[in-house]
Amino acid sequence: MQDSYLPDKIMPSSSKTMLTAADQNLLGRYKADLRKNIRLFFVLFFFLVLLVLFSISFGSYRLGFWQIIRSLAGLEDGPAKIVVWDIRMPRIVTAVVTGCGLGVSGMAIQSLLRNPLGSPFTLGISQGAAFGASFSIVVLGAGTVVPAAGEALSGISGFYTTTIFAFLGAICATVIILMLARLRRMTPEAIILAGVALSALFTSGTILVQYFATEDQIARAIFWTFGDVTRSGWTEIAILGAVTAIVVFYYMFSRWNFNALEAGEEVSRSLGVHVERMRLVGMFSAALVAALATAFNGVIAFLGLLAPHIGRRLVGSDYRLLVPFSCLIGALLLLAADTGGRLLLGSGTLPVGVLTSFMGAPLFLYLLIKGMTK
Repeated sequence: MQDSYLPDKIMPSSSKTMLTAADQNLLGRYKADLRKNIRLFFVLFFFLVLLVLFSISFGSYRLGFWQIIRSLAGLEDGPAKIVVWDIRMPRIVTAVVTGCGLGVSGMAIQSLLRNPLGSPFTLGISQGAAFGASFSIVVLGAGTVVPAAGEALSGISGFYTTTIFAFLGAICATVIILMLARLRRMTPEAIILAGVALSALFTSGTILVQYFATEDQIARAIFWTFGDVTRSGWTEIAILGAVTAIVVFYYMFSRWNFNALEAGEEVSRSLGVHVERMRLVGMFSAALVAALATAFNGVIAFLGLLAPHIGRRLVGSDYRLLVPFSCLIGALLLLAADTGGRLLLGSGTLPVGVLTSFMGAPLFLYLLIKGMTK
């Protein structure tokens, strides 16, 4: 764990000569671990690049390596260019950006609540988005046209309306959680329980709305709840990517505050951290990213729970490393799940949310059992 080591930032070079042999050994171990983790980051990034290239090449229209490189460089015309830039790249970039956003939002929620079960899915944010989408489809008649793979969302009466209402539902769930946490001074454990209650409430509302729907409306509502990275076009990718980049920059800027919070709220306050303000801004930022990701791509369960835990297993709880690792691991997991779904069915129609649930549900049960047996 990197938390126990003393970083260079708080160790001036002029005082290094005063260190004992044990302190110098500790500092050496810290630097060695830091170099190892940086190398690991680049190894994982290299695997992500390889997975991107494989995802571009795989499909009913096979592409060679040099065809891919020429198409990406804009030197290829004809079917290869259309397949790469109009069909496969939007799907791949959506998976990378969405996985990055959900991974870092789950990391922030777990850290700010100091609860390993925290994630957009367990707090009811995803279920709020599902309720908003179902309401717009059934009550307002939105989503009458289902876009093809890689096609951008369009039409004020189509999926944009569904996206807006899904976003409003997710933000509504977030506001309720933050109000309960701030006004009632709830503990992190109580906030998770409130999220479970909100999840049940929004799920019941979704079922109630669908009960009065026609068969066609039910089909469209259920289609939306299947997490799928083929719905977003370049406009949606740009919006989600910009918001995610801003939030990641904010978390990196606040990395020392996150590290201080690991030692407890009292210690954080003694170090000058405004815990309440940090929790409010950090939670809303995480919820904003999760809400946009869910509104554009449907419910992708448990990814925000899974990526930060893998990151902590690899690099510990040093947030200088955990923030970028959560982003990278989230992107790897979601792109791997989407590519795996294409490999299993060959048509790319298996919803990616199904595979992330298969990955995340066992971890969720493990954390519950581990917490109960402490």
